[in-house]
Amino acid sequence: MPSFKIDTSTAVVFVATAPVPKVVNKQTGERAVDRETGAGLSTVGLLISDEGEGNLYQVTVPETGIPEGLTPGMPVTVVGLKARDWENEFNGQKRHGISFRAASVVTVV
Repeated sequence: MPSFKIDTSTAVVFVATAPVPKVVNKQTGERAVDRETGAGLSTVGLLISDEGEGNLYQVTVPETGIPEGLTPGMPVTVVGLKARDWENEFNGQKRHGISFRAASVVTVV
C-alpha cells in the first residue's frame, strides 16, 4: 500500500506518551520488527500542533530512532513521518484505519 509523507516543518511536536515496545502477538509477547533492518519497533504518542489544531498520534518508530530518556512533555522533531491506510479482517469483522510511521524522533534542545 502506498504511504504519504507528512510535513511537520511548521508544527510544534511534544511527546505525549513514552515509547513502548510494539507487540505483534500479545499471547506470545513477540515484538514487531522492521522488515528491512530487523530493528525492534516501538510506539510513541506524539502531540502534533499546527495551524491552531492539535492532535494525538501513535507513531511507530524503530528503536534505533528513539533517543534515551524520551519522556512526556519533551519537545521533539519527527523525521520521515508517513501515513498509510490499512484494512484487515478478524473473526469476520473488517477493520480499517491509518497508521503512522517515522524514521526517528529527535529531542529539541
